[in-house]
Amino acid sequence: MPRRPRSDLPEVGAYHVASRGSNHRDIYLDDVDRKSFVTILGRVVATHDWTCHAFCLMTTHYHLIVETERSKLSRGMQVLNGRYAQLFNQRHDRDGHLFRARYSVYVIEDEVGLEASCLYVLENPVRAGLCEKPNDWPWSGCPALSGR
Repeated sequence: MPRRPRSDLPEVGAYHVASRGSNHRDIYLDDVDRKSFVTILGRVVATHDWTCHAFCLMTTHYHLIVETERSKLSRGMQVLNGRYAQLFNQRHDRDGHLFRARYSVYVIEDEVGLEASCLYVLENPVRAGLCEKPNDWPWSGCPALSGR
C-alpha cells in the first residue's frame, strides 16, 4: 500500500532530509558504496530539479540539505533510496530493506536556518570523531557553493 503524501510540507521549500540504515546497520561498507551513492545523488539533483546545499554521508545514515518542490522531493527520495538500495544489495549479495522506514524531513524556515542546517550537516563527522575539520571528511560537501 502506498504511503500518504507529506501534505504538511510547503509546496516549495528548503528541507533537511536524513535517512538511516535499517536496524542501525551500515549503509556504506566501503568507498565504492559511497561513490555509487554520490553518483546517484548527482543524477537525482539533476533530474528532479533539486538544489543541493549540503550533504554528508556517515556510516549508518546520511543528511541532505535540498531546495525543491515537495512533489519533486518525494519522487527524488524514492529514486535515491530505491536505486542505491538495489545497487547495495546486488553488490553485497543481500536482500531486504537497507533503509529504516521512511526518510525524515524537516522544513528550513529561512536563510539563517539554511546556514545553520548546512553547518550542522557538514560538522556531523567532526562531532562523531571521524575528522578534525569538516573539510577533512571526503564524503560531505556544499555542491551548491562549490559547483560539484
